[in-house]
Amino acid sequence: MYIAQAFRFHHELWRYIVGVIIIMFGVIIAQIPFAIALALAGGFDVGMDESGMLGFFDSNLTLFFLLLPFAVGFFAVLFNAKYIHGQPLLSLTTTRKKMDWSRVFFAFILVAVFTIVSTLGYYFIYPEDYLLNFKPESFLILLGIAIVFIPLQTSFEEYMFRGYLMQGLGVFAKNRWVPLFLTSIIFGGLHYFNPEVGQLGDIIMIHYIGTGFMLGIMTLMDEGLELALGFHAANNLVAALLITADWTAFQTESIFKDISEPTAGFWDIVIPVFIIYPLFLFIMAKKYGWSDWKNKLFGKVEKPETIKLSEES
Repeated sequence: MYIAQAFRFHHELWRYIVGVIIIMFGVIIAQIPFAIALALAGGFDVGMDESGMLGFFDSNLTLFFLLLPFAVGFFAVLFNAKYIHGQPLLSLTTTRKKMDWSRVFFAFILVAVFTIVSTLGYYFIYPEDYLLNFKPESFLILLGIAIVFIPLQTSFEEYMFRGYLMQGLGVFAKNRWVPLFLTSIIFGGLHYFNPEVGQLGDIIMIHYIGTGFMLGIMTLMDEGLELALGFHAANNLVAALLITADWTAFQTESIFKDISEPTAGFWDIVIPVFIIYPLFLFIMAKKYGWSDWKNKLFGKVEKPETIKLSEES
């Protein structure tokens, strides 16, 4: 099973504590170039608009600085796996003999198509809420940055929460529901500092935590990160390229700009989290033959017998 794979490698508590510290240190250090650039630009309040967003530089450069810590964090997770835990990347990724890229691409295409179709649908139904923002030169620069760094950003979050912490917490909790709940809540909670929360209100946290649960369920039911990696990458990449707004975390040179008044009503949250997300899970369950939901989401995590025997001998 996916979580139980951590038993095959060094899984003492202190290793995970040191690992999290290393990741935090890497993420903080990677923010120094942005701080230096801000200082050289004239101070940390240069270019701040009414929404408090980062309008210091060209949006593409700002996006690069914002994504850089995630890229460093991703490699910090890989460093921990190899040098702190002696764990190969494959076992942190999946229970399969090799990474199943078809799963990554399936989830990516599923989410990309849904996002594009739904966004275009809104654009044609409510054209007054959107502005055509396409500038070929700026968009090409955005495309280059996004294709390289957004998959690193989303991969960091998946390997950190659904991989490293999911396995680590599962080893100590000896069950699956504790890591599922904790990683989902922590993942969603960290988004509390996003500017969207200030604009839309605390109700948007249901979306962030719900997304964490969906990705966690996806990982546990499929015994690997492949679907979650593809899903998350498509969600962030397509959104960054397709639409932006003055109040979002990533302000990009996207094709469209949302100029409507930012609101998040009850149904704006309920429909994605409690209708669309279960629909995605249903499609994946049918395609990949998921079964034994209760055990895979709430069952025990036990040390494999082969490891127990080798330790006893």
